[in-house]
Amino acid sequence: MTIPIILLTFGLVILIFGAEILVRGSASLAKKFGIPPLVIGLTIVAFGTSAPELIVNMYSAYKGSADIAIGNIIGSNIANILLILGICTVIAPLKVKSNTVFKEIPFALLALVLVFTMGNDIFFDQTNFNAITRTDGFSLIAMFAIFMIYTYGLTKINDSESENIKAYSELSSILMTIGGLIFLFIGGKVLVDNAVILAKIAGLSEALIGLTIVAVGTSLPELATSVIATIHHHDDIAIGNIVGSNIFNVFWILGLTATFLQLPFNVNVNFDVLISVIATSLLFLAMFVGKRHRLDRWQGILFLILYVSYTGYLVYRG
Repeated sequence: MTIPIILLTFGLVILIFGAEILVRGSASLAKKFGIPPLVIGLTIVAFGTSAPELIVNMYSAYKGSADIAIGNIIGSNIANILLILGICTVIAPLKVKSNTVFKEIPFALLALVLVFTMGNDIFFDQTNFNAITRTDGFSLIAMFAIFMIYTYGLTKINDSESENIKAYSELSSILMTIGGLIFLFIGGKVLVDNAVILAKIAGLSEALIGLTIVAVGTSLPELATSVIATIHHHDDIAIGNIVGSNIFNVFWILGLTATFLQLPFNVNVNFDVLISVIATSLLFLAMFVGKRHRLDRWQGILFLILYVSYTGYLVYRG
């Protein structure tokens, strides 16, 4: 048991280091090329921190494990909002741009609604099976393309709110961003692998491990990156990373997975999809409660309480 604990600690250190240089490099990159930090958070950072979900899902598709592939995406999206944004907001209140409130968060909500409608064929189409099919996968990827076109349009916006960002050379900024993504991937993998080993030693079921450790584990890069961004007061990167990752998870990762393998949809997952919809809706509604377009500490505490309650239910459900 000693070796897994040492490796788990080592993975955590690598994860934090990777997040630190990724945030510094990506923020500098945005400043150097005149790109709004929100765009960097929605694209480069979100894509990089979603790499664990992509790897888990493609491996699950190869093994024919549809439940893991779908559960990983939905579980990660729930953790991203309730757990990660909850922690970040407890550290410091987060200001949210108007574009994020009225366009990106609703887009993330649309993604979840599509998962529900595409997965429940028996209810909506009166077929004899539920599945996210290959054509569903291509449709999700098409939606992802629309999101990327929208994001490209954001690069044309001159962001008047200049954040205090330390600038490095262009080469250093690029190397720090790429290096940060690599360290996030390595640290996340080492940490999750050894957390699973310790969970099995403790006698936890594989189903419970998948619903908790794997879902949270694949979200660790988002956690580390958004926490570091919050500490450095890069609110746009912190928020953009979370919302962008949730959009990437459904439209890109789940869509790509479905094109490789038709994914049978377990009706029990509808509860988790509902929780994800509620979490995203709460994030949207939080923008109009208290200070407008801002997440306050009490809201972060509420998110964390909801996540602990949801996890407790998963443990009870077994």
